[in-house]
Amino acid sequence: MGSAVTKILSEVKQQGRAILTEVESKKVLEAYGIKVSIGSVATDPETAVEIADKLGYPVVMKLVSPDISHKSDVGGVMLNVDSPAAVKSSFTDIINKAKMHKPDASVQGVLVDRMVTEGLELVIGATFSRQFGHAVMFGLGGIFVEAADDVVFRLVPLTGEDSLDMIREIRGRKILGNFRGKSVVNVNAVADIIQKLSTLLSDHPEILEVDLNPVIASESGAIVVDARMVIGDPRKVSDTIYTSEEIITGMRRIFSPVGIAVIGASGDPSKLGYSTVKNIIDGGYKGKIYPINPKAEEILGLKCYRSVQEIPDQVDVAVIVIPAKNVADAITALGTKGVAGAIVISSGFAEIGNNELQKELVARAVENKVRILGPNIFGIYYTPADLCATFCTPYTEKGPTALSCQSGGVGMAIIGYSRANRMGVSAIVGVGNKCDVDEDDLITFFGQDPNTKVIAMHVEDIKDGVAFVKAAQKVSRQKPIVALKAGATPLGERAAFSHTGALAGDDRIYSAAFAKAGIVRVSNLEQLLDCARSLSKMPTPKGENVLIVTGAGGLGVLLADACSRHQLHLMTLEKDLDEAFKKYIPPFGATGNPVDITGGEPPETYEATIRLALEDDRVDALILGYWHTLITPPMVFAETVIRAKQAAESVKAQKPIVAALSGDVEVERAASLLEAHGVPAFPYSSERAVVVLGALYRWARMAGRINPRP
Repeated sequence: MGSAVTKILSEVKQQGRAILTEVESKKVLEAYGIKVSIGSVATDPETAVEIADKLGYPVVMKLVSPDISHKSDVGGVMLNVDSPAAVKSSFTDIINKAKMHKPDASVQGVLVDRMVTEGLELVIGATFSRQFGHAVMFGLGGIFVEAADDVVFRLVPLTGEDSLDMIREIRGRKILGNFRGKSVVNVNAVADIIQKLSTLLSDHPEILEVDLNPVIASESGAIVVDARMVIGDPRKVSDTIYTSEEIITGMRRIFSPVGIAVIGASGDPSKLGYSTVKNIIDGGYKGKIYPINPKAEEILGLKCYRSVQEIPDQVDVAVIVIPAKNVADAITALGTKGVAGAIVISSGFAEIGNNELQKELVARAVENKVRILGPNIFGIYYTPADLCATFCTPYTEKGPTALSCQSGGVGMAIIGYSRANRMGVSAIVGVGNKCDVDEDDLITFFGQDPNTKVIAMHVEDIKDGVAFVKAAQKVSRQKPIVALKAGATPLGERAAFSHTGALAGDDRIYSAAFAKAGIVRVSNLEQLLDCARSLSKMPTPKGENVLIVTGAGGLGVLLADACSRHQLHLMTLEKDLDEAFKKYIPPFGATGNPVDITGGEPPETYEATIRLALEDDRVDALILGYWHTLITPPMVFAETVIRAKQAAESVKAQKPIVAALSGDVEVERAASLLEAHGVPAFPYSSERAVVVLGALYRWARMAGRINPRP
């Protein structure tokens, strides 16, 4: 099959074309076992009638021209042509319209094909991005594909299960079933086309865009009715030159250095070189600190050196806070000294358009085997080594979450949130311009770091998408990775020849990449930080059954709505469990799910119902909704939850628990107490608790810890 496709693509290239005709595109698909409606090409009206007579009426007639990509836009498609006379007139009309639109177009004829009328119109396609390679698309099709905008993307290669997941993911998936009398679509046949298209793209990466629209699917199968392909240069962005072992070795020296130099250290409190040295000292770093300043004898009680070469001992990393024009020379000096990495706080590189200076910086780094974080960053924190290598405020609260960000402003938000919520971190890392060290390096390092259980990332762009996905796929099976992608803009790398290209914005390709990598994507900074602090507190759920226990019916409804938005399954209580809850609930309360114990109940009712939920093996996760009352004040509620949790966990395995607290300011203290005992808790919000539980479930499904519901 590959040789037949190679021949077709070679002929197209030899003719200097990028766009395949429909006939050529369908022959390529046929070679890979994809069912297509082929028809025949007529070069005159009489031949068109002969073809139509053999096929049977009605027929569809379509322009065949390598110079006109969108046939419908020029009147080059006629549907439901139902007689010989109509075939003749349609042929003439199509040819005349093509010549009017583009007089010099090469017209090969008119394709006459049987009209496929029974079934649902779908669209399957593919597009290519320089960062991530090929992505396959699936969605509702026909002329409304762009208007409906109900499509999903996945990166190639795809498994059979990936293909089925795409079909399950569209909003209109119910239409594929027995919807208002429509026949059931053969989902497996559709998934087969998706997977075979993935194989085609893997074998022939020069196919940059594919548009199969419509694909007619019915109970009996699926057939491609129209097809278009675009070929070109499938060159991906790829900057990775280091092995995983080299990355880890270098990162260990950078994050846990024996000695650290500060190039540009200053005794002037108004200078970054002063605050950087002071933060390293104040953060409790126990290694050796070497200020580099040729004009000073000492800074903050530390002996100064004129250059790194004068330092008598080992230096693993240097913080650089000198003018941009001098940084490249400093990198060369670090290489001579055998320093593993540089944290380049200095700005004035690509972020202001000074690309050549940044290229020189990268060249020096590669030549001298020095890894660079930055430039244009606030620095790094790594609490296991008591390292605050930054000009920002020190942060020393140890914990299991590593965070990274491209923005200094976001970095300060992370620090402020962490301090306000007493969130322990293993690391906070600025990546800035990412001229060298980027997210895949950090994922590789933190993936094997025993001090890190959760990785959370603020991402504006990805340099090397292939390396990023490869690193994340390996790590995300063991540790949750959460990402916030800032900026949703079109790729703008090439004109969109197809519906697929028009629909495949930068944001959708990133979503496909994150899904391929097993990364949980969140929508805003609050969600990123909530997940960063919460995911390490919760055990992995054993199944999909989520139960809500609430002290307020209205809050329970809001929590249930949030569960629907965040793909959580509210279990249906079996009769015996429902009856067990009724024993603790007043007549005006409600069982089912949510379980509403009402606001007038004492702590004993909370404790009994929480223990019942945690000790029943059918409940996999618990959401608590609390309403502030004097009968069960906030701190009493928190203590009750902790007591019930500890009692249940003495006889049963741990389960994820989250809490949403509604009430006066006292609920803030209650939330803090719950957090300290392993229960993510959120005052004044019905959504945030569900967001973090939903994130845990998405990770668990992608990591294969639980099976996704059909």
